[in-house]
Order: sequence, then structure tokens, then C-alpha cells
Amino acid sequence: MISQSALRPGDGVRYLFQGVMVGDGHRPAGKALRDAQDEAGVPPGIWRGRGLTAVGLTDGDVVSERQAELLLGEGRHPDADRIERERLEAGDDPAKARRATVLGRPIEHNRSPKTEKAKERRPWLGMDLVFRPPPTAHIAWALGGNEERLVLEECQDISVKKTLAWLGESVAQIRSGSGGKHRKPIRDGGLIVAVFRHYESRAAESKPLLHDHAELSIRARRPDGKGTWGNLSADSLLAHIVAADTLYLLFFMEEVSARLGWAWEPREVTPGRRPVMEIAGIDQRLIGWQSTRRQQIEEALFVLTAEYVEEHGHEPGEKAAYGLACRAADRTRPPKRKEMRPLSKLREQWRESAIAAFGADVVDRLAERARAAAAAVWARVRPVVDIVLAAVDVVAVVYVMRGTFKRHHLLAEARRYLSYVLRGRPHQPGLDETIVQRVVDDYTRPVGRGRKMTADLHALYPGDTDDQAVLRPLIRTRTAPLYARARLAAAALNARVYEMRRADRPDSHTRPQTETDVAALEQTRATIEAVAKMAAKLQDGIRERGVAHGPRPQPAPPAPAPSHTPPPGGQQTPGRTPTGGLT
Repeated sequence: MISQSALRPGDGVRYLFQGVMVGDGHRPAGKALRDAQDEAGVPPGIWRGRGLTAVGLTDGDVVSERQAELLLGEGRHPDADRIERERLEAGDDPAKARRATVLGRPIEHNRSPKTEKAKERRPWLGMDLVFRPPPTAHIAWALGGNEERLVLEECQDISVKKTLAWLGESVAQIRSGSGGKHRKPIRDGGLIVAVFRHYESRAAESKPLLHDHAELSIRARRPDGKGTWGNLSADSLLAHIVAADTLYLLFFMEEVSARLGWAWEPREVTPGRRPVMEIAGIDQRLIGWQSTRRQQIEEALFVLTAEYVEEHGHEPGEKAAYGLACRAADRTRPPKRKEMRPLSKLREQWRESAIAAFGADVVDRLAERARAAAAAVWARVRPVVDIVLAAVDVVAVVYVMRGTFKRHHLLAEARRYLSYVLRGRPHQPGLDETIVQRVVDDYTRPVGRGRKMTADLHALYPGDTDDQAVLRPLIRTRTAPLYARARLAAAALNARVYEMRRADRPDSHTRPQTETDVAALEQTRATIEAVAKMAAKLQDGIRERGVAHGPRPQPAPPAPAPSHTPPPGGQQTPGRTPTGGLT
């Protein structure tokens, strides 16, 4: 997953130099950056992005402390010292020489009394994007052989680089005009990013957590061809974080499957909520061993969710759930560790800990079992994508969960759909955009302002308004979890697509459409009632556990998915089999 935070003058810059650049450890005052990195056992940071050529750097160059201080801490050219010295030698006054090193508007401008609302402004210098693979990838990286470790690190490198490239080429916009109201794509997708790799979690007890901090500079060249610089639109980047997150996971899954031959399967963390994709065959007990901090966050989130349900009378939506998760993470954040160890020592410690907890057989046969499980997954799951079924599934889930939405919401859900259907097999470039375009063209209508849209129920149920009652109970009821309702809606729409295809076949002997519609409606309503009862029991448990503040029970491992299954939570209509096929 990808999390983000702002990099601002003051505390943000201090956190970068004293924590992020040295593996979230403790860097004593006066210690050189490279010495601190060697002591912490983390590699030096590297520069990434197509915007590096404009400042005389190359992709893959090591990040020096002075370069980071100038660019990420002051918004100046990473070679500002040389430029300023040459300007002074040429006869420029000190103020003009310094101004020549600033990329865009100086941050001091935002602190000037002449600036409107100066006291309320805290300028952005960059954005800290944290890329974390799924938990089973951390486990395989920490406990597997050295070959698997190197391959997984390479998969992480490629996935992060591809995701950053997408952000630069398709998302990043530069501000211009009064108040930055005009937005244009940046020149040549030219982002400038410093990437720092970490190996451990912040838990008090050292646990494996392979992740990268990507410090994205807010400075970028304008597309005017004059070489001028400006600031990126933070709003555009923030709006696409979830879409970038799903793309990063899709890339990572494909790289792991291609290089190691492993497959992926969904794991339900919380009943009724979105599942997460994990490497098939890895003992899920190791997830609890690896994610000590995750368990702490989930315990705090469990209590916060119970309080939310008690106050509002219903489960939190997607946006509210994200806010509760951020509060739970902040509430359980431990202090930084002062003692750091190299990766070789950490791997020895992690291996001994896992063997002591679960036995040598579980650890030694980890890669072997992953390969065997992958063979079973590939045997029952066809790596094909039906564009129509994918579009119907995406619009149903996004519509039920959000009501109104924008294109980037559809794009994120389309990538989730591909990650589940393909299970790590490669997708055709642009397939996610093709699915979204089909949704926009065939199943949505504009609403309100700001390029918002909503589902067109008449297009989903052409010429038959009575059938829309299948969706309405799912949208209005508050008893079932939101994602569970979204999956039921997707199943109802997919069932209709199957029925329409059967009716269009020359040799089809289906019942009249009205009878089939009534049967589908009754079946869906019965399913809604069953889910509602289950949700009511779940809410009772939430309230009881919220009062007791006791530990949260771990969910049982999910059952293997049947062949040609729809995305998690969906229902298969009896007698109907997906035809598959890539269109």
C-alpha cells in the first residue's frame, strides 16, 4: 500500500534528515549521513524521476546530504552552492546570486507579510510517499533464501519506479495563474524523487517490513519551453493516491509472479470489508508474527470503529474508515529505536524467532509451498478479463460505496478488479483505462460539478425500471457492511449480464425474462437478509469488544476460491458460468 504525508519546513525536514534517511533510526548530531546509514544497516538513497536531467542528475545517482538539504529542504537547485559561487564571481550581488539557485518561487515568499493569509500558510516542499508490499511479501523476503530476497527487492524497485512514472506522466499537474487555479501537465512527466529503503517496522520488537520512502519534490518545470519552474498541484496528487496504490500493487504482483512463479489470493482481514491480496501458500500464522504493529493498529481501530458505530448508528464509509485508520496509527505510533543492526543480523534474528514460534518446517519450506499453491491457483483461475463484466463490476462497487464519483475512483477499482482476476498474471497495457472508459461511456451519467458522475441505472437495467429494486435495498440498508452490499450489487448486475447473453444465443431455452428477473430479485433479497443478520451479530460483537477493550480475534483463513470466481464477496448465480474471454 501507499501512504502519504506532507514534507514542510521545520519538523518535516528534521524528520527527513534525522529519521527517513537513516532507516527511521536515531542519528546523533554531527554524524555524517553515510556513516549513519552504514551504522543503521540501510543503503543510501537514490534519485528517481525524469525531471533529474533538468538539474544535472541521473536516475540512480546516490542522494547526498547537501543535495537533499537544498532541493527538499529549501526548494533550491541541488547544485546551488556552485551556481551561487559562480554568480558571485561574475559580479552579482548576494541576493541575486541566491535567487538564481531557487527553483520557482522562494519559500520565503509564503512567509512574507505581503502574502495573503501569510500566517495560515505552511508551504509544501514535497510529499513523503511510503510504498509497502503486502505482509506475505515481507515474510518471504525476511525468511526465504537469499535468492528470493534479492528478487523481491528487485520487484519492489521496478514497481515503485513504474508507479512514480505513472504519477509524473498521467497525474502530476503544475499550478499557474492567480491562486494556482490553472493546472497543466508538467514538462515531460519530469518528477524529481529521492527514494530511501527501510527494512524494519517501527514496532518496539524488530519485525521485517520492506518498504521505500519516496520523497517527491514539489518543484517541477513548466511546459512553456522556457525552463521556468513552478509548484506541483498537491490536490491532484492526493486525489490519485488510491489509484497509485492499486497500480503499485498490480505491478508488484505481476513482477513477483513472473520472476518467482508465485500466485496470489485474497485474504479477508475484517468481515464485510475489502480483502487484501497475499502470496498463496504462505502460512498465514506468519502474518501475525510479522505484523506486531499491525495488530496494535487493528486493536485501536476496533475500539475507534465501535465508538463510531455507537455515535452514528452505522458502519463507517470508505472515507471515514480511512480517517479512523490514520487515527489508530497515530495513537499507537512507538518511539524510534536507537539501536540499529545490519540486514544480515536482522534476517538471522527473524529466522530464529519464526522457527521458535512455528517450527523449522514452516520456515524452510516457505518457497516450496508457495510454488505448489501457485500451481493450484493457476489450475482453477483463468487469466482472462471480460471487459463488459469488469465494467459492470467496477461501476456497481463504486456506485454503492460512493454514490457519486470521479474517474480516478473508477480507475482504482478497475485495478483492484484486475489484481483479483489475474492473480499476478500480466495485464495488457491500458486495460485498466479501457475498463474505465467502458464504464464512463455506457454506465454513467454526469451529476453536479467538478466532473462528477453516478451510475446510470437505466443503462444497467435497459428498459426495465422494476429490476432496479435489486440495487435499492443494498444502497439504503445500513445493517450490512458497505463493501458487502457493493459486492452483492455487483453479483446482481453480473447475473443479469449472463442472463442477457444466454437469451441472445440462438439455441437458448431460458425462461421468460420476467420470471428470471423475479427469481433473481428474490434470491438477492434473501441474500441481503442473511448478510444483514450476520452484520447485526458483528455489530453486537463490536459494541461488546469496544466496551471491554479486549484483544481482537483473528479471522479464520479464507476458503480456496472456486474456478472462475468473481471478485471477493460476489455471488455466483446457480446454473450460470462466466464465459470469460478478453475483448
